[in-house]
Amino acid sequence: MNITWLGHSCFILEAEGFRALLDPYSEVPGLPDIETEADAVYCSHDHFDHAYTEKVRLTSGKPNPFSVTEVRTFHDDKGGSLRGTNVIRKFTAGGVSVAHFGDLGHPLSPEQLKELGSCDAILIPVGGFYTIDAGTAKAVADAVGAPVVVPMHYRNGPVGFDVLSTLEDFTGLYPAERVKRYGGTLTVEKGMAPQVAVMTIVK
Repeated sequence: MNITWLGHSCFILEAEGFRALLDPYSEVPGLPDIETEADAVYCSHDHFDHAYTEKVRLTSGKPNPFSVTEVRTFHDDKGGSLRGTNVIRKFTAGGVSVAHFGDLGHPLSPEQLKELGSCDAILIPVGGFYTIDAGTAKAVADAVGAPVVVPMHYRNGPVGFDVLSTLEDFTGLYPAERVKRYGGTLTVEKGMAPQVAVMTIVK
């Protein structure tokens, strides 16, 4: 399965020529609003920076190779009373599973971890304030046990909301040799070495 990062929490997952667009955004500092083409769109919740579908052109006719598991969660640690609900989605195709955590705002319960099951890679927010912070993100990643951890929803210089913490707050929790950097697209396969996969935004 191929993963391309378009910035913030927006990714394209590709399998068998099918493009699934996840959490398209608008009004993210330093980034143009998402305008692209996809075969399907999935949004973790309905906030403007995760559900901007106005300029997404949907194609049709291709069979969707993804089976999707949904885990209901919250956008905060107050049962959704501050920011509402959030959906984690696990996409599986060709025997590979990648989970997108949206704007998760709390650690996962044993029941939620069981619902999610095993993953080959996770796309997880690390910037805090609106979501879990770096330390909680690492704890969640450790609990899930996916070998590939892709951080998202953080600040990088002028890119991203200024209340978010930086990538380094998260990567600094891991040994330096565990942090791998990817430009363009990351191909997720079975049996990858444990790593924090830092991706470059594709504009």
